[in-house]
Amino acid sequence: MIRTTASILACACTLVLATGCAKKTARETAVVSTTGARVGNVRVDDELARLCNVTFDNADRAPKFDYDEAALMPQDRDVLEQVAKCVTTGPLRGRKLALVGRADPRGETEYNMVLGDHRADAVHVYLARLGVGVTAMSKTSRGELDAEGKDDDSWQRDRRVDIRLD
Repeated sequence: MIRTTASILACACTLVLATGCAKKTARETAVVSTTGARVGNVRVDDELARLCNVTFDNADRAPKFDYDEAALMPQDRDVLEQVAKCVTTGPLRGRKLALVGRADPRGETEYNMVLGDHRADAVHVYLARLGVGVTAMSKTSRGELDAEGKDDDSWQRDRRVDIRLD
């Protein structure tokens, strides 16, 4: 029991220390998406956006997560509020959501998987605060596995959380 608790604490401390060790810069980039609308740090699946009538104030200039960051931005909260309303009291009441955290290809694979998980967890926690049931959401990380970026601008598009119907 003591060994298990010590192992868990060691892992938690490692994760906490690892999340704050890189240079952080703020950027905005134009985003073109054919598989969902992106605003802020989140990308909402086309089907979910259509069924929930989710509106985006400024979909062309969507900043992504900063390098080595998992914090939600104000525009993320606006979109997440619309999604939460839709799945708690709206047309998709009772439907489940899948949250997929992503990272750019820089850094170690394991670290990027953890970072993607932190990003998905930030969205999960916020949606739960808005009334979406914890069991109504699954979260996972793809880390850098599907990253397509080759430079700063395209890496920024890789750093996001995708939200889709589960």
